[in-house]
Amino acid sequence: MSSARLVFSSSPAGRAAGVRPLSALGPGTRGTVRDVRPHGSDCVARLVALGVTVSAPVTVLQSFPGVVFLCDQTELVVERAVAEMILVELVDA
Repeated sequence: MSSARLVFSSSPAGRAAGVRPLSALGPGTRGTVRDVRPHGSDCVARLVALGVTVSAPVTVLQSFPGVVFLCDQTELVVERAVAEMILVELVDA
């Protein structure tokens, strides 16, 4: 069984080319938090309290079933819907 990765050259409106939701990143991907989008809940306040703030460095450790990532020196696990709210600017490896 083979796997394919689709990459699109055009970025969605309002989003920089190197900025993607945390949920779209694979293990080992490093970046910097650029925004945390509110999604009708108090998740943003909880994420900020845990250190997920603009300019915080992140590294994805696992992307399934939940998204496990390091934010600064804290290991966090979030549901995919919450990871969709966190926008990350990719860092060149």
